[in-house]
Amino acid sequence: MAKRNAGLRFQPSGGARSAPLPVGKKQVLSIERLAHDGRGIAHLDGRTWFVAGALPGERVETRVLAARSQVVEARVERVLEGSPLRRPEPCRHARVCGGCSLQHLPRAEQLALKQRSLAEQLAHVGHLQPDAWAAPLTGDEFAYRRRARLAVRWDAKAQRLEVGFRAASSQAIVAIEECPVLVPGLQAIVEALPACLRGLDGPQAVGHVEFFEGDAVALLVRHTAPLGEADLARLRGFCATHRAQLWLHGVGEPRADQPGTRLGYRLEPWGLTLQYRPGDFVQVNAQVNQAMIEQALDWLAGQASERVLDLFCGLGNFALPLARQVREVVAVEGVEAMVERARRNAEDNALGNLHFHCADLSKPLAEMPWASPGFDAVLLDPPRDGAFEVVRQIGRLGAGRVVYVSCNPATLARDAGELVRQGYRLTRAGILDMFPQTAHVEAMALFERRMP
Repeated sequence: MAKRNAGLRFQPSGGARSAPLPVGKKQVLSIERLAHDGRGIAHLDGRTWFVAGALPGERVETRVLAARSQVVEARVERVLEGSPLRRPEPCRHARVCGGCSLQHLPRAEQLALKQRSLAEQLAHVGHLQPDAWAAPLTGDEFAYRRRARLAVRWDAKAQRLEVGFRAASSQAIVAIEECPVLVPGLQAIVEALPACLRGLDGPQAVGHVEFFEGDAVALLVRHTAPLGEADLARLRGFCATHRAQLWLHGVGEPRADQPGTRLGYRLEPWGLTLQYRPGDFVQVNAQVNQAMIEQALDWLAGQASERVLDLFCGLGNFALPLARQVREVVAVEGVEAMVERARRNAEDNALGNLHFHCADLSKPLAEMPWASPGFDAVLLDPPRDGAFEVVRQIGRLGAGRVVYVSCNPATLARDAGELVRQGYRLTRAGILDMFPQTAHVEAMALFERRMP
């Protein structure tokens, strides 16, 4: 056997392997463009860098957050040569809090970024372009969030309760003194609540805290162990001071501290009130939610003689206003508790032309008894992973029009391609700016069946 040459070294076929980059390393970069998520993109030594807080054309000093293979995640430490687009962040926590990633970018540029993201996903994934682009649906740039969650963690070493929002790209908790994206009624709570929680006798029992504003303000305390009477009294006093409902979430579903407490939100154009419980999905932006419903109903163009299907109906956010417009609405949701709440909302608003069903929306729909008469139109508002299995069946339901509301342009583009294969045409699309100051994109698309 030949003697092994201990000095011989082999390289991978792609060339020399780059030396690993340690977390925390600083690097000066020139930013080329923005990624869909709003981070700046730069290239250096064969690596692609994604830099939070950077803008195209800038020269910045960055700090490495994570590195794998040829991709590096980093954040801006210092702007050496700034872009004329850059603006001072309105919030003092913007560079460390994980909630807002685009406060340094003017609103018009934020909207343009989201519009490009939707257009590129439709073109690259679905190979589609709508016949017409709708103007972005927008509301207030700040003071828009009507629900949020505070992270809470007991630091046993420091014997201190950490309260705040999660840091960007980290599990660290950032203490928050203000949050300008919250509606005013919640801003006062987020400023005062940390002191209340730190004053509890058993702060270790608190898991997290959520707060909501609708027709009332509500505070939900998630606790991992029973709360003592003294701590309950402190929480009740805090809620009384801030005119907020107290909800507790231990084992099982959240429950109101005071039996009979009701929490809801209004849809004024239709004279509707929808009741919900903390933990239910509710759109965070009331202004854009109303505009979204109005546009969906306008695009759907439901007539008084028509039967319409609402998939992933939730509490009835679309279904109840739609019932004011058409002969019958069949609303379907996969979670039985939400179906029951939606049904109760229809009863409370005296709507008799709504029929709610719980169904696994990954299974064939055409076989369901409620689907057999067919539908004139379909509206769907699925979760982030989209609705591919449902979309594959829509052509068999006979609908001439489909309105698809999406919180993920990539899955919208994928599902749009399937609808086109079934004989529909993408006639309109546009973004919904549900989350200003973030790169999160929501969108709406209208599909109409091609005439034979």
